[in-house]
Amino acid sequence: MTLTLDRMRADVATAIHMDPSEIGDDDHLADLGLDSLRLMRLVLAWEEAGLKADFGLFAEYGTLGDWWTHIVAPATNA
Repeated sequence: MTLTLDRMRADVATAIHMDPSEIGDDDHLADLGLDSLRLMRLVLAWEEAGLKADFGLFAEYGTLGDWWTHIVAPATNA
């Protein structure tokens, strides 16, 4: 599986029981209900799918846009 921004949005939406269309790139995911346990599960699933990233970076950044810009895109271009 290739991790895309849309895939991340869909995974987050499933985790917090929302429709992906309701989650914007700049929405603060904690405000939408993404807690640390759900975040950890998401990161583990993405790592199993091949993403090499640090959970701490996901916890540091709070939006999909930040995750994509600072964590995922650089990891896929490495």
